[in-house]
Amino acid sequence: MKPKVLATYIDHTLLKPDCSESEIQQLCEEAMHYGFASVCVPPFYVNKATQLIRKDESQSVRVTTVIGFPLGYSNTPAKVEEIKKAVDEGADEVDAVINFCAVKNKHWSYVENDIDSMCTAARLRGKKIKIILETAILDQEEIVRLMGILLAIQPDFVRTSTGFNGADTSHEVVQQLRQLAGAKMQIKASGDIHSFERALSLIEAGANRIGTTAGVQLMRGTKG
Repeated sequence: MKPKVLATYIDHTLLKPDCSESEIQQLCEEAMHYGFASVCVPPFYVNKATQLIRKDESQSVRVTTVIGFPLGYSNTPAKVEEIKKAVDEGADEVDAVINFCAVKNKHWSYVENDIDSMCTAARLRGKKIKIILETAILDQEEIVRLMGILLAIQPDFVRTSTGFNGADTSHEVVQQLRQLAGAKMQIKASGDIHSFERALSLIEAGANRIGTTAGVQLMRGTKG
């Protein structure tokens, strides 16, 4: 895969809790240099990232942030307000975490309302939303049930994981989500993606976007 092609898949990510403003600036500069799809930053830095990237009107790099991250059990109205605030500060895309407590207790109506409310908040403002599952802590029945809900609501993407649970996203998981989603949703793979070979494997499995802290490393490992 050519470097310019791979770059369009990458959400260049920095979400560690103690990240600095200088690190966010470096992240944005790298994203603009390589032509990544987006930078994914904490809500606190959305305004800063927007200012840095929008200074160059030729840039197509988008600003992504996270909602209810990383545990997902914030109340639905709080998540909706997070989305509104992020969009007001310049976010183009939001990656929102589902409520795992509700899933594990089979409160499916709550889960559906939570997801639908977040998707509606993003859509009303013309922004893309990725719904984050945490596939490593979900069983097969839960994954299938959640994908059924997502197919009915149709967010722009389903994202495999937060990347904070210590589990890798496998080729098989992405393949399963692609089979369940068909052509109706895009897939973002995230979680310990630090090599060109691994990124390529996930893209071949069906991923449309790669969330990684190692975007520069992936680009340096490209072939062709």
